[in-house]
Amino acid sequence: MQVEITTLDKGTAGSAELPDEYFAATPRADIMARVIHWQLSKRRSGNHKVKGMAEVSGTTKKPYRQKGTGNARQGSLRSPQFRTGGVVHGPVVRSHEYGLNKKVRRLGLISALSQKAAEGKLVVLDSAGGVTKTGELAKKLKALGWKSALIVDRSVDDSFFLASRNLIGFNVLPTVGANVYDILKHDILAITTAGIAGLTERLNGASAANEGAEA
Repeated sequence: MQVEITTLDKGTAGSAELPDEYFAATPRADIMARVIHWQLSKRRSGNHKVKGMAEVSGTTKKPYRQKGTGNARQGSLRSPQFRTGGVVHGPVVRSHEYGLNKKVRRLGLISALSQKAAEGKLVVLDSAGGVTKTGELAKKLKALGWKSALIVDRSVDDSFFLASRNLIGFNVLPTVGANVYDILKHDILAITTAGIAGLTERLNGASAANEGAEA
């Protein structure tokens, strides 16, 4: 799969060969949905909590005598039926994280890459660097016509990252951090030539690991 290499100055720098097995596969919407749900579940803080009967403030004294009042018998004002009582079976601090098979995660990433390529929203950059000012980078991105873009490089240049972090709708990630959610969240996926090599190595490594586990 041949793709033209673009520069941040809206120029061309030749062409690059993208592996069809990673960038021209049939996108699986169901797999991408599973991976995104797994990612977002990991991001949930899980710190929502209510107080139970043993945690609310209140007396432990029996409200009134057991018999003879005409009312239902009660043992504590901290019971859930009272307005100031504790909550029964309420949310507690916990982790929402769960496991997902590596094969599914790998297929989800391949599907996301292939979908961007199929939509014509995959751009190959010669490099992501040399820009140290936010205003300068904003002008270059505006000239390219990008309103929302994810830039993936093998390793993120610190100056370039600092220049881009205040731009709304733009994000920069290393190849090890490339993920389905961020790829689909942004309109344009821009990968540097070094990033293409890094993603290919990452996906090849994941494939080899899966084959080794099966053996």
